Amino acid sequence: MARAQLGNLLLERGLVSSDQLDDARAEQGRTGRPLGRVLLERQALSETDLAQVVAEAAGIEFVDLDEYPLDPTATALISDAMARRYTALPVAWDDDDLVVAMADPSNVVAIDDIRSITRADVKVVVSTPACITSAIDRSHRVDADVEETTSLALDSTEDDEDLAQLREVTEDAPIVRLVNLLIRQAVQDRASDIHIEPAERDVRVRYRVDGVLHEVMRTPKRVQAGLISRLKIMADLNIAERRVPQDGRISVHLAGRQVDLRVATLPTVFGEKVVMRILDKGTALLDLADLGFLPGTMARFETAFTKPYGTILVTGPTGSGKSTTLYATLNQLNDPSKNIITVEDPVEYRLADINQVQVQVKAGLTFAAALRSILRSDPDIVLVGEIRDRETAAIAMEAAITGHLVLSTLHTNNAAQTPTRLVEMGLEPYLVSSAVDCVVAQRLARKLCDRCKEAYTPTSAELAAMNWDAEVGGCPEQLYRPVGCGACGRKGYLGRFALHEVLLVSEEVETLIAERAPSEDIRRVAVSQGMQTLRQAGLTQIASGLTSIEEILRVVA
Repeated sequence: MARAQLGNLLLERGLVSSDQLDDARAEQGRTGRPLGRVLLERQALSETDLAQVVAEAAGIEFVDLDEYPLDPTATALISDAMARRYTALPVAWDDDDLVVAMADPSNVVAIDDIRSITRADVKVVVSTPACITSAIDRSHRVDADVEETTSLALDSTEDDEDLAQLREVTEDAPIVRLVNLLIRQAVQDRASDIHIEPAERDVRVRYRVDGVLHEVMRTPKRVQAGLISRLKIMADLNIAERRVPQDGRISVHLAGRQVDLRVATLPTVFGEKVVMRILDKGTALLDLADLGFLPGTMARFETAFTKPYGTILVTGPTGSGKSTTLYATLNQLNDPSKNIITVEDPVEYRLADINQVQVQVKAGLTFAAALRSILRSDPDIVLVGEIRDRETAAIAMEAAITGHLVLSTLHTNNAAQTPTRLVEMGLEPYLVSSAVDCVVAQRLARKLCDRCKEAYTPTSAELAAMNWDAEVGGCPEQLYRPVGCGACGRKGYLGRFALHEVLLVSEEVETLIAERAPSEDIRRVAVSQGMQTLRQAGLTQIASGLTSIEEILRVVA
């Protein structure tokens, strides 16, 4: 790259003044050091600004590796030493080209060496030295450390029957490091759950990313006892008890932030399985506008939660984001003039200025018992984590009728089935019809990766199979499908969004509930009154290019 070109671009972008540039060029002439390095040392501009201008001058792309998902199949192609020597790292695949992030794209020696070792054509992108070093730390250190740590753990784990020796092993550095590495890599991979599953000959580790489980590694069987016991000690569980399930909680600090994990053990024929739910505190602070409500659906939901009383139920299968929707609604309603109390099992996220009650079944504090006490504490808004039985449902409905706004969750397939489910639980139809104001059914679907999604023209047979014209009207001329690239880990999807259907209990719907009408009748009336179904919401998002037909069919029947 010509010195004049870099300097002129810096001036054009207003990143340095002419005096700063003249002084830096003078020092460059005296010392022979690169112009960019001189300006950085003089703190005349930032590394990011310099990297962006270098990329522009070279006519190549700039990437922020702190926000760029790394493809393990690419990062593993060169050694840690080589990556650090050249400040360069393969980060992804672009078809058959290997995408390599470099701080100095003019380093032809580095490019030739990487091309020779990987035997792939190299596509260079530019990033800052700090970002590349951090990415090398993330990609190489985790994989290398897991291998090394597993080997060390094998050396330190011999007899898992001696409880005293087992405690000693769980405090040994290799096992501690292995656990920390598994958690750290899960957080880096945006996993929601970590599954540690004993098998006959080894231990399988899987992460749930965007709602789908992926195997990430297998560790030798001899590590099993120390690994699981270490997790149980961290979660304050009884390591001597292996015959019954246990629940606990872990808090760890990673990269300067606290990460909470909810831990559950389950005895299996090959040993105890451990599942850790990673609790992202940012989830509890989400705004309703960030949850993916379509405009019409959002307007319907707002008419319900802005009322001073009534019941709002959020339904869907486990892992469909029901708690997230409730927390976001509470954040919207949270006001110093309101007394908000929740009863949860467990309390996953601590919310500021909200009174949260943890269910303690062994002590007799069930959902129903806690709810009775809450109603004597002058609440304005009550959140019940889940309606699990008739007693809890009856108290919640009565609370809504007596002037409280009640929010809760229930497991049903769609919104119209919810009133029927409550009646089947033993509630009187008149109570359900009077108390329930709104039911929100939702699912989580994966977003197509913006970097690699592929446009195509759907066939008439595809559109007819989806009943497109009848469901949403007007068939789209172009849709998108997943491909897979380095940014999304070759999955074709990156991130998730929610699909919603909002049933408002109108007078007609109220009458149907009181008459014990089938859920299909309730659904038909709700649709005629403007309810957009989950399937219709999914088709709308397919047409917008956010997701694919296959993904919507996966999550919506």
